[in-house]
Amino acid sequence: MSPDPERVAAFIREAAETDIMPRFRALAAHEVIEKNPGDVVTVADHDAEERLTAMLKGLTPGALVVGEEAAHRKPHLLDKLDDEDGPLWIIDPVDGTANFAASRPTFAVMVAYVDAGETRNGWIFDPVNDVMAVAELGAGAWVNGTKMRIKEPKGRFIGRVNFGLISQARRPAIRRKLEEQFTIEKSMRCAGHEFAAMASGTSQFRLYNRLWAWDHAPGVLLNREAGGHVARQDGAKYRPTERTRGLLSAPNVDWWHRINEILRPD
Repeated sequence: MSPDPERVAAFIREAAETDIMPRFRALAAHEVIEKNPGDVVTVADHDAEERLTAMLKGLTPGALVVGEEAAHRKPHLLDKLDDEDGPLWIIDPVDGTANFAASRPTFAVMVAYVDAGETRNGWIFDPVNDVMAVAELGAGAWVNGTKMRIKEPKGRFIGRVNFGLISQARRPAIRRKLEEQFTIEKSMRCAGHEFAAMASGTSQFRLYNRLWAWDHAPGVLLNREAGGHVARQDGAKYRPTERTRGLLSAPNVDWWHRINEILRPD
């Protein structure tokens, strides 16, 4: 049985109100740590993840909880994703941490509930603008209580491509093809905002390179339930426990194939 979406949304709001927003634009230097070159984490990430982990474990006793920061400290948790068939929570306490640490407002809290290897529920919360996007497998997607449904835009599509999947030799030609047909936007540096933008229709497509469950599981479900088509570039269905490369999101299956034909992997 899936958890109560409203109760989980309330947990997410509590973590944001208690651990994240009081630190926004108020972080001390020692509260920002570099995990790897160019990859930072803050005290807000750690505190929000600990709070959400405790609350979600209490809601579904026995379920595994994998948060981004816990997985960084204990990499063996990633191995459990491969073997886990039972209920599983995936948490990104502050998606877009670099933005958050730099006082930019483009960040989100992301949570997914996975069972039998499939994402059943997803939540993406923008605490700055108080926007909660919620998706439930087979039931639809909502933003602040309003049903979401992707409509094909009449003008040029807006999107972005991670060229890490494309060889250096092919990049100039593919870039020209994309720019002839589409408006290419800058990275938001926050997957939660990107998926929410696609589900709401303000952006139309994204090609992601390396996949992490906390960055993609909630957003893939949100876009699918809003009517979009999201799949690996080889056409295989996305599974949140996999760490493959190449995930393309588009407004529908027809446009997915048309864009993927331009971006087909080497």
